[in-house]
Amino acid sequence: MSTRKPSSNVEKVSSTKDLTICANTQSQKEKSNVSSEEESLRSHNLLDELVNAFLEDDQLQDEDEEPIKQVKPKSNGLIHFQRHSQLLMAVVEPSTFTLRYANDYFCSLLGIAGTYSELEEREIHLPDLLPDLKGTAVDSLYRQHILHLILRDIYHIQVPPLRLLDQPVIVSLRSPLYPESRLIELAFRSEQLKIYRLDSQIDELADLDLQPLRIEDGSASSIDWERLEACRQRLRLDNYRLSGHLLLEGSDVTERETIRHIIGLLIDRDSILRPDKFRRINKRLRSLFRATNSLILSTENEHTRLFMSTERKELRATVHSLESLAGSHFLRSADANRVWNVPDLSQDCQTDCERSLLNQGVRSMLLIPLVVRPLKSSKGSRQLAGIVGIISDRSHNFDGVDCKYAEELMPAFTAALRQAIQQRFTNIHPSVEWRFLQEAERRSWGLPTEPIVFANVHPLYGISDIRGSSEERNRAIQGDLLEQFQLGLRVVEAVCQFQKSSLGEQLRLDLLEYIEQLKERVTVDAEVTALKFLSDRLELYLDYFAQCGTEAQAAVETYRQSCNNDHKSVYVSRAHYDKTISQINTLLKRTWERWQVRMQQIISHYCDVESTDGINHMIYVGESIDSKFSIYHLRSLRYEQLRAVCDCARTAFNFQTLYNTQMEVTHLALVQDQTVDIIHDENTEKLFEVRGTRDIRYEIVKKRIDKAVDEESRTRITQPGMVTLVYSTEEEWSEYQQYLRYLAREGWVDTEIQSGTVEPLQGITGLKFARVRVLPSPGSPTEVDEQELVTPSDAVEETVSE
Repeated sequence: MSTRKPSSNVEKVSSTKDLTICANTQSQKEKSNVSSEEESLRSHNLLDELVNAFLEDDQLQDEDEEPIKQVKPKSNGLIHFQRHSQLLMAVVEPSTFTLRYANDYFCSLLGIAGTYSELEEREIHLPDLLPDLKGTAVDSLYRQHILHLILRDIYHIQVPPLRLLDQPVIVSLRSPLYPESRLIELAFRSEQLKIYRLDSQIDELADLDLQPLRIEDGSASSIDWERLEACRQRLRLDNYRLSGHLLLEGSDVTERETIRHIIGLLIDRDSILRPDKFRRINKRLRSLFRATNSLILSTENEHTRLFMSTERKELRATVHSLESLAGSHFLRSADANRVWNVPDLSQDCQTDCERSLLNQGVRSMLLIPLVVRPLKSSKGSRQLAGIVGIISDRSHNFDGVDCKYAEELMPAFTAALRQAIQQRFTNIHPSVEWRFLQEAERRSWGLPTEPIVFANVHPLYGISDIRGSSEERNRAIQGDLLEQFQLGLRVVEAVCQFQKSSLGEQLRLDLLEYIEQLKERVTVDAEVTALKFLSDRLELYLDYFAQCGTEAQAAVETYRQSCNNDHKSVYVSRAHYDKTISQINTLLKRTWERWQVRMQQIISHYCDVESTDGINHMIYVGESIDSKFSIYHLRSLRYEQLRAVCDCARTAFNFQTLYNTQMEVTHLALVQDQTVDIIHDENTEKLFEVRGTRDIRYEIVKKRIDKAVDEESRTRITQPGMVTLVYSTEEEWSEYQQYLRYLAREGWVDTEIQSGTVEPLQGITGLKFARVRVLPSPGSPTEVDEQELVTPSDAVEETVSE
């Protein structure tokens, strides 16, 4: 659509013809052909005066040109063609936007009934039909036209209209012809309008000094767009009167804008496979293609994952091998490397995947292959990165126009799917992220996968373990179970008082016996067995017991209220235990993370922190991770690790007082001078596993060292308030003995060093240990700021994230 002003008489005549045709098409379709033509001719006569006004205005602007003759009524053939035009045209009063004339398509799209001659007599205000006309964008465009008229008629400055006025806006409308809103690109033609200033003493543009813009022939010598913008914002529209009519021209751009919005979603940073984003894209695809749903087939190696949008929060995915898709429409579209229309799936359904879609109600498909590179194994074919499918429950739903729209979306879909493949490696530690991005880039181009390995890296492992946590949890379990059994006993006793019952009496004795067992000890399976006992022996009778008098009813209500939580049991002591563990873990982790910032400044390295009953950290550092690595970086990092562990010990000093608990925290660092190889295994939850038999010993030590004991005294090698080092060789001890001297010099630890031999672990012998006491921070009490504690809800959230 163009909003250019005609630049020649020929163009003016053509434009005038269009306007005249616009007025000749509002006849009722229910009338006969003869009456329709008569109505159109009468409509033309109604417009003659308006058309002449437009012509006279153009003639005044081009006085040197030959005058245009009066336009004659159009032939019935032209009237017929105009009636089927897809261009929206309307003439309105400029100030009120009251509709005076409109063509057939404009009226039908907006649901305006009646004949053309009736339209003149009705007071139809377009803002009532098009609410967007009251919007900022339309108001801005309208002000631009008013400014142009002011410059032309009042200041006699001819600003080139093409630069100022040829800026259509997009408005939304609800049409009776379509189930969803349509988007219309709307432009104004204001050349025929005249403007007058009501109060000549008011000139809101006076201080802007516009006269220098005017040259002898009246045209603008230059255009300062910032100045024009300032003028537009200052306009006082109530001080101007407009005469004439405003012409509106529009075209339906719904499909174009929908495609633009889909492309915008696709190039957004979020993965296309995120459920919320997939649903937004799916909604627009359904609208654009009149479809039922959409699917994405993502390929990797020899397998594919088929995603379909559902109302559930997560995407539903099914896995198929590429071999099982042989002969399918999916692979045929990839081989052809073009949009593939499947008009009737039931007539050509060769694979289990397609038969599954058919059983789900799919009848036709439009497939968009996302192909990235030639296959080495198959000459002429190409590597398939994925396929986007638009599906419908109706056969022959898609046509050539849909194929054209799909072709426009192919590049954006290809980029979005490549990005989704790359984002499978998100939340990777920054030190190793570069290698994962390399592999993601390879896979997004369809290249074979390569293992992600970091060879010859130095491991640094440490633990801050909460000692006594098992005993504390058992006490919490015991307290909750005793409370719940006591509540159950009150229910049964109230029932027995209400009515004598031998079964009730036996149940009471069972509960008393179980209570005595719980007081003596709590076994590992106590939570499960005790709650099952109550479920089978008590809770199935509660509905009946509630009918056995007011005391029994009150006891039943108390029992149920105490168990009214996610655990369906009394959970008071255990909730306090969970909160305490989470708070201790949070403070330890915060301390470690503060040090980790400093440690990363020494040399980039991988660090993983896990929270269970305490925290443990695993560090890998080496040249394969950062090429700048040197032995100095390694030893700096080892010393900084010990300082961080000492600070964690200081953080734990007041935990017992702070949380009213018997639990304590012990700290250990495992020394190993030999390097290991680590590999990323996509089939395990951990990011890295060690590779090779020579590295297995280190992993075994990591799993068992926290429970190790002194071979001579048979006591645990880790003690509260102390840092324990475990090593194998004299070379390792010589290096770390130096670090302990540095720590003592800085005031972190005592100078006295306790040492011994670790009792042989299963398959591991020859380990030794040394430990030192951590000193409080000089000049400050060993207290933890209670404001740093997390709330119970924060604690649960962090536990889940771990």
